[in-house]
Amino acid sequence: MKVAIIHYWFVGMRGGEKVIEALCEMYPQADIFTHVYVSDAVSPKIRTHRVIPTFINSLPRAAKMYKTYLPLMPLALEQLDLRGYDLIISSESGPAKGVIPPPGAIHVCYCHTPMRYIWNMYHDYRAGAGAAAKLMMPILTHYLRMWDVTAATRVDSFVANSATVAGRIRRYYGADSVVIHPPVDTDAFSIAAPAELDDYYLMAGELVSYKRPDLAVLAFNEMKLNLVVIGGGEMLSAIKRLAGPTVKVLGPQPFLELKRHYARCRALIFPGEEDFGMVPVEAMASGRPVIAFGRGGVTETVAEGLTGIFFAEQTVEAISAAVRRLSDMQIAPERIAAHASQFGRNEFFLKMRSHIDCLLATKAAGIPASLL
Repeated sequence: MKVAIIHYWFVGMRGGEKVIEALCEMYPQADIFTHVYVSDAVSPKIRTHRVIPTFINSLPRAAKMYKTYLPLMPLALEQLDLRGYDLIISSESGPAKGVIPPPGAIHVCYCHTPMRYIWNMYHDYRAGAGAAAKLMMPILTHYLRMWDVTAATRVDSFVANSATVAGRIRRYYGADSVVIHPPVDTDAFSIAAPAELDDYYLMAGELVSYKRPDLAVLAFNEMKLNLVVIGGGEMLSAIKRLAGPTVKVLGPQPFLELKRHYARCRALIFPGEEDFGMVPVEAMASGRPVIAFGRGGVTETVAEGLTGIFFAEQTVEAISAAVRRLSDMQIAPERIAAHASQFGRNEFFLKMRSHIDCLLATKAAGIPASLL
């Protein structure tokens, strides 16, 4: 079987790229198509595959300015020649599903989220844009939305990474989807001995505005409690300037250092709304509780009162109150880690393979793709 995997861009190893790694294990013969490919930024597992970039990759400074070429990405996707492929798996967060599948091929879209900058977070992105972008966004995103809805009809089956995303797929595309949580390598984390626990809280992940890392820093400045921040991103410099004497901003760290901090922290602070959120699962796999904004995918992974605490508003006061409430929670590291194991890689492999095999069997039985 000839398999094509379509991913929006490869400029780092985040949650979407970890899903691609898992798909590469499932289909070692697959070719990968993408808009921008920075080979040094991805794992060896991905580099072993043939990676074919679109013409976006050849545009000036594409590795850094890829988001500015968003209006050209629909055109780039439609130029990809996928004749001869039996199975197409698109990985969607940026534009990926809009390829033209050949007759007879099955197209499965693993959707991390419909593009948030043109749908559910459009007004947030526009409010934070520069003057020129703010002027152009209404026109460009209007046409991108029309193309995006049309592109959704080219998909035979949507797989959502969470029930939250399944709701967005239904609202924006009018399509049903199957929920299969992304693969978290829960076996890679371990529980620290009680004597190894330290007196700090942890915030980890990319430092971008919609994740609201500023709120956590302001809250811990005010509480004068220790917070360690791990991660890079466009807000790294701003977060360093905002950090008070009890907040230590480490920037990007290697996995072993992140793993050590997961295991030793008092709890993970998660102030943003995520589509799924691998970071809370990784913290729980380390036996540590999560203090999170109670919206999005985290509500499906964190069990309140058992593995974490939710706060209802994205405010400094709400975060501070949730930190105080954590002291009333009975923390059982082994029970927290056991809860996290249900989001492991084996679960992803089992459910994803079963779903795709079912689609292929249905196709082999002669049932039209429109009825899948």
